[in-house]
Amino acid sequence: MASFIHKGLAAGRWFEFPLAQQLGNIGSEVSRAARWQHKDERLFWGAVERALDLFDLTLSDERWRGRRWEIARAREVFCDAVYGGKLYNTSFKNLQPYFDNFVLLAANQKVKK
Repeated sequence: MASFIHKGLAAGRWFEFPLAQQLGNIGSEVSRAARWQHKDERLFWGAVERALDLFDLTLSDERWRGRRWEIARAREVFCDAVYGGKLYNTSFKNLQPYFDNFVLLAANQKVKK
């Protein structure tokens, strides 16, 4: 197993979450990165590293084998935003709605249970 920052989640808990919850949690780190960009380098890069860690955990989840291209593309676009949007003209501002939808979906799924 790869070395993950989120060791408790990597030990198995992450793989119990539905995809919407996983992507919603990634979105939380994306939001933190956006909040600290150009304000606090340490906090910004910490959020970036945690987001990438969660992306990698999600990509390693066998349940999403058929969705890996989408998850990997979201990771790639996130990296573009981190490095100034030079490849896809991505910004954190236009990334946030994508992840917010998963937060809403995950919350809705919990209510229905």
